[in-house]
Amino acid sequence: MRIPMLSGSRSVLIALTIIVALLAVWPMLHLLAEAFRSTGDRALSLSADSGRQISGTLQLLIGTAAAGSLIGTANGWLLSNCRFPGRRLLRIAQLVPLATPAYLLSATLVDLGSRNGWRIHGLGWGIVVMALSTYPYIFLLSTESFSVAGRRQLEACRSLGVGPWQAFAKVAFPIALPAIGAGIALLGMEVVNELGAVELLGIPSLSAGILEAWQANNNPSGAIALALITLLIVLVLVAAERQLRQRSRRWSDGVGGGGITQWHLHGPRALAAQLLAVIPPVLSLGVPLAWGMLNLDQINQGLTDDLLPMIVRSFLLALAAALLAVLAALMLAIAKRWIAARWLKGLTFVAGMGYAIPGTVLALGLLFTGAPWQIGPLFLLLWGYSDRFLAVSKGGLDAALERINPSLDEAATGIGLNWIQVLKQVHLPLLRGPMTVGLLLVFVDTVKELPLTFALRPFDFDTLSVRVFQYAGDERLAEALLPALMILILGLVASIALVPSLDQATSKS
Repeated sequence: MRIPMLSGSRSVLIALTIIVALLAVWPMLHLLAEAFRSTGDRALSLSADSGRQISGTLQLLIGTAAAGSLIGTANGWLLSNCRFPGRRLLRIAQLVPLATPAYLLSATLVDLGSRNGWRIHGLGWGIVVMALSTYPYIFLLSTESFSVAGRRQLEACRSLGVGPWQAFAKVAFPIALPAIGAGIALLGMEVVNELGAVELLGIPSLSAGILEAWQANNNPSGAIALALITLLIVLVLVAAERQLRQRSRRWSDGVGGGGITQWHLHGPRALAAQLLAVIPPVLSLGVPLAWGMLNLDQINQGLTDDLLPMIVRSFLLALAAALLAVLAALMLAIAKRWIAARWLKGLTFVAGMGYAIPGTVLALGLLFTGAPWQIGPLFLLLWGYSDRFLAVSKGGLDAALERINPSLDEAATGIGLNWIQVLKQVHLPLLRGPMTVGLLLVFVDTVKELPLTFALRPFDFDTLSVRVFQYAGDERLAEALLPALMILILGLVASIALVPSLDQATSKS
């Protein structure tokens, strides 16, 4: 849709959009330029550990995808198309794992294991931790598919006496496969980005390898080479996610209709469904909470002199990043609505891809960008936060703007209002909810973010996430108790914010 605009207003909007988009993509463009420059001067070199780091990342990715898809798809089907006691609460509980950062779950497992003589270490445990932390991505997308697609076919299955799992295998799963694949792609992006969990569990990874090459070995060429390999993996995941989402939409449009078909489960079947739905969130949140309860007598060790400044620092950083990300997302969303140029729509899409870029790769691009201009690390950190989490708020704003009738814009421009006045008087009142949710989600994501913060923070400028990671690595988990509990509380707030959207997806069930 293209809304009539005054030429002057149109030029201003286009200019602002280009500036915001360029700021979003510039670090990656600079990194790629540095890579070409390095290949011109000398070949990009990989260390002897690079093969292990690539292999470790791919193995963790494949293992997590397999385990996460099993948990997410099974729960998506059961909680969308089956009825049993506690179903609604259990559906909401599937969002709880989003509250627990993978590095926090790893740290608590390592500590609890050491107390009981268990060795929590290696790839297997990494797959368990990452699957528990990321399966909600698959759950959310599969739930949406199971709730809207193939209703007529499923109703036919039920009328013929076909059981829930036979209907799942023969009808629902093939239809939902593109949506599940898109969820796996999102899961994979989180796995590639992870730093804390893989370090604590001793798993070689590309994220850790980039930091090691850059900071420990002073090998920029090696860091760039690993970053390019990481980007290649991410680009494959992004391309797969977009393609599968398109297929999912086309398939759903063709087979939808009617109400949601449901099977009632009783006795052992209901108990099995309840256990399958309750165990993952209980483990992801229950393990850190149990660890916290065991260490309550040591909570005073966390009351250090720098605790309050660290909390204030984390709060202000997250608030500033959230405001910048929401403002940038609003600008891109408005431009996408008002200007029909295909090149601009493509530019806004590319600008919103920061979330797919691993934190260590984005940090490397920002370091190369800031060095010639001597940009301070604090500004680079805010730039990185707003860039990486721009898509978190942009997606909600795009969806909300699509629901606003274009006739409102046309009526406003018809009486002589420009796009700024329309934004202020029409859009902002209607976008208050999505902007608030986006602000909250970016705030919490920033508080939990580790790779970007660890790589770019100024000297002696720790945040809650960095403190938990450092103390966990030094086996000083008692001192990390308070920062960890604060991260958990903020994560739970973000999870609660997602409940309305989940209820909307399955409200008819």
